[in-house]
Amino acid sequence: MEGKGIGFRLAMRQGKRRALPDTPEGRLDDLIETAKAHIRAKVEHPFRVNMRQFGLAIVEPVNGQIRECLGLRRFLLRGIEKVNGEWHLIAATDNLMKLFRFRRSQQQALVAVSG
Repeated sequence: MEGKGIGFRLAMRQGKRRALPDTPEGRLDDLIETAKAHIRAKVEHPFRVNMRQFGLAIVEPVNGQIRECLGLRRFLLRGIEKVNGEWHLIAATDNLMKLFRFRRSQQQALVAVSG
């Protein structure tokens, strides 16, 4: 990017940063590099990388419905396999309740039309 006045803003490696001179300019460069390193650490945090990988997704409404309507905020069992089984049971229950509500609304609509 010569002649364009564009500079890259990458943080220095720690070894290079430690080798900066102990002058006012060197201390200023060290402060700037420290700020860049803090930003880089935030950006490269595993949670943020994971969010970027999948995009900024909204939590599925199903999870919110299970929490609010069914009142299930924590798992009763311990261990990954048991929690996985409990989650499948909760999801199946939620699906059955949705089917039941849909079926009931269909029956009520049929009674209203025919009756």
